[in-house]
Amino acid sequence: MPRLPFLDLAPIRHARGELRLPGSKSISIRALLLASLADGQTQLRGLLDSDDTRVMRDALRICGVSLRESGSGLYVRGASRFPASTAEIFVGNSGLSIRTLVAVLAFMGGRYRLFGVARMHERPIGDLVDALRPLGAKIRYEHAEGFPPLLIEPGQIRVVQPVRVRGDASSQFLTGILQAAPLLAQTQPLVVQVEGELISRPYVDLSIALMQRFGVHVDCDTDANGAPRYTIAAGARYRSPGTFTVEGDASSASYFLALGALAGGPVRVLGMGRTSLQGDVRFTDVLAGMGVEIIQGEDWTEARSPGVAAGFRLRAFDADFNHIPDAAMTAAVMALFADGPCVLRNIASWRVKETDRLAAMATELAKLGATVEAGTDYLRIVPPPALRSASIDTYDDHRMAMSFALVACGGVGVRINDPGCVSKTFPDYFAQLAALTAV
Repeated sequence: MPRLPFLDLAPIRHARGELRLPGSKSISIRALLLASLADGQTQLRGLLDSDDTRVMRDALRICGVSLRESGSGLYVRGASRFPASTAEIFVGNSGLSIRTLVAVLAFMGGRYRLFGVARMHERPIGDLVDALRPLGAKIRYEHAEGFPPLLIEPGQIRVVQPVRVRGDASSQFLTGILQAAPLLAQTQPLVVQVEGELISRPYVDLSIALMQRFGVHVDCDTDANGAPRYTIAAGARYRSPGTFTVEGDASSASYFLALGALAGGPVRVLGMGRTSLQGDVRFTDVLAGMGVEIIQGEDWTEARSPGVAAGFRLRAFDADFNHIPDAAMTAAVMALFADGPCVLRNIASWRVKETDRLAAMATELAKLGATVEAGTDYLRIVPPPALRSASIDTYDDHRMAMSFALVACGGVGVRINDPGCVSKTFPDYFAQLAALTAV
């Protein structure tokens, strides 16, 4: 079915209700790969069904992994070695999928080609390849040095200590190496040393927590300079936990919690609460700092406020968003409703996401009347005296579409171009938004 060219959203004066969050993209993709490497069969419940997770499912099937659908979940029969020794794998624009697959496939002893959409071929992967090659991985760039498409050929594993990987471009490079570690640490421990700043560290913590659920423990400490260091014991093997349930997506929750903050609420999201493994649960602290009332249970979170239609203004913020770069996009749009200038710092990773999010966010916020200053790793936003209605370009980036939908809470209509791009992580996002605002 063709995607709609645009979607016009009417002004939103109030929102209330609750919704069950879709499964976490970050957890779904990690759990699919870990289950495929684990001894035994794993039943995965609550998996997200979206473009990105289908990329990983299709990749695993092409590699010969047994995946069986049932009404109660997806059953994955694991194997420490994938049955297929050759494969052509399309990764779409899923950065997490390609970065974790490359690290695993590099030590499967086969020939694999990984390629994606045009934007994927502009997203850097050189730091990961540079970390894998000293371990015996044979990886070639098909076109531009440092970027997909990639060709992986059989190599000879050799464990060097420590494995060194840069952490300042994407935490997914480290996640890929950690998840592949049991393939390498067969007769001796594997030590992974981070070089440079480690951004988005909560996502690494999430990876380690999931590895633990699948039977592999990761020891974490720091070197003499305070840089993170991770050790995986010799002989570590993934083992199926039997059943694994994916919690609700915390990044997706940010839009609806922001909706409750801007349109009064209460809006409650189910599937993400104070026990969440995901780093983006910290977005609730950002909201609370803005003056939003937040209530949490074990697996639910609720946001409410007087609402901007009643004259409520969010408290301005100047904050470091290194640990929650995805939810930071929601905060950037909320800055339109603040009582003063807002600054988002340490967001250089935005430039190598689905689009150059720093440039895209600055351009689209300016259309709405904001004064925006974009630096190499920060964004300063001065809210406009009055919002202007605008047609928002989304750059084939799901988070641009979802975050800018919140502009309608400011009493103006907004046009979202290419709304179907939300299928990457949240296919029915706009239907869920409509259900909560039909009050």
